[in-house]
Amino acid sequence: MRSKKNVTRAIIHAPIKKVWGALTKHGEPLLFFYESVMHTSGFHPGAQIRMPTDCGKYTGVVGEILEVEPPYRFSHTFKFTHRNDPACKMTYELKEVDGGTEFTLITDDLIDGTPTAKDLISGALIITNTLKALVETGDIPFQSRLNLWICRLMKPFTPKVCLSEHWPLDKAVD
Repeated sequence: MRSKKNVTRAIIHAPIKKVWGALTKHGEPLLFFYESVMHTSGFHPGAQIRMPTDCGKYTGVVGEILEVEPPYRFSHTFKFTHRNDPACKMTYELKEVDGGTEFTLITDDLIDGTPTAKDLISGALIITNTLKALVETGDIPFQSRLNLWICRLMKPFTPKVCLSEHWPLDKAVD
């Protein structure tokens, strides 16, 4: 199996600290990440990261923080809890540019052809565009609102393996 890398970029017309704050907010729903809530055992390399639903019942993503360099770089492993695909690496890079902040979402170590690779390649643009709109305007695009509505409708059909009780912060991710 071949490993892939996916890169998505956007210029966000906002100061770098505002983008960093939105990206690394924890304890409340992240609208750009399908209303998941970032929970972590600490904001430093080696800390565990969990992305449960806003109600906390299900956890969709788990990982480990690899790098934190405020306000320029945040990196962590990423594994969907409902898939047996190997974890990949997500890196968010921020760079000050004229008129705002260049945001880059890099996904490394995607295994070509896996459901995770397909979802993350298509989802990267949605996440990037939603973050951009949210930071610039305080609102999210219609397509993102529609995606959130669909996610809410699908919650009752979430697999039991995603129950948050199976993914405590003190459990390392394989």
